[in-house]
Amino acid sequence: ADVYRNGSWTGLVRDAGLPWPEPGRSEAALLRRVHALLHVDDAERVAAYTSLLSAAAPAYDDLPGRDQTYARMLCFTLWPNLGGFTSYDDGLRLLRQHPAICEELRQVLALGLDRAAHVPLPLPGEVPLATHARYRREELLAALDWASLQRSARGNITGVAWSEATRTDALMVNLRKSEREFSPTTMYRDYALSDRLFHWESQNATSTTSAAGQRYLHHERLGTSVLLFVRETPTDELGAAPFLLLGPVRYVEHRGERPIAITWELAYPIPPDVLLAARAVAS
Repeated sequence: ADVYRNGSWTGLVRDAGLPWPEPGRSEAALLRRVHALLHVDDAERVAAYTSLLSAAAPAYDDLPGRDQTYARMLCFTLWPNLGGFTSYDDGLRLLRQHPAICEELRQVLALGLDRAAHVPLPLPGEVPLATHARYRREELLAALDWASLQRSARGNITGVAWSEATRTDALMVNLRKSEREFSPTTMYRDYALSDRLFHWESQNATSTTSAAGQRYLHHERLGTSVLLFVRETPTDELGAAPFLLLGPVRYVEHRGERPIAITWELAYPIPPDVLLAARAVAS
């Protein structure tokens, strides 16, 4: 954090007079986004992102489906509005024209994996997300195919996202909410009841008869998935904080509407360090 609050590793190495690749034409803008990959903490994602940094990496259309998803995730992490690109290859080509950035990203990714606090559990199916791994908003929206060339990851500023492509509802929870950052109508009560049960409130406009309400209450019958992502606060010392994927959840019960208070059962226990924060906000 001390490095990225005040600059970059590339800048420090050059200032020290040590050997480092020459800058590319878009280096300054890319250096400001390197910190957005400091959270990456599962081996499959690190390997996929590292492979995409290589000049020898295949074109986007030649990648296997899962690797195409990782390519979208990497592009949206570096360019949340996709930087005006008309294809993912355009972004990846620009990135690879910056060997200094690619080298710094390789080191950042290796560091993130070395510092991982939880053991990730890959989700079944083709979506390359892992329970107990961390994701930025734009990254998880790209993984779920919500963000695309037609819809920027910056287009979602709410705590929920429905992806028709993957038939998944993503619930993005800020555990600690302050009056400075949230309005009275968005101070939802979201907290852990136990290591397997989580109390969550929908958006204020959501009724039990709405499309979203019906999906939440009847997701098993409808064949849709619900994924719960949490973070303690919206920001950390480097800006927007990543979310931890607590995993898939199953409807247990609900009360009221506008908002609907739902109890979800998690497929996997909440990690102890996260449980402490997720239960503290209930008081």
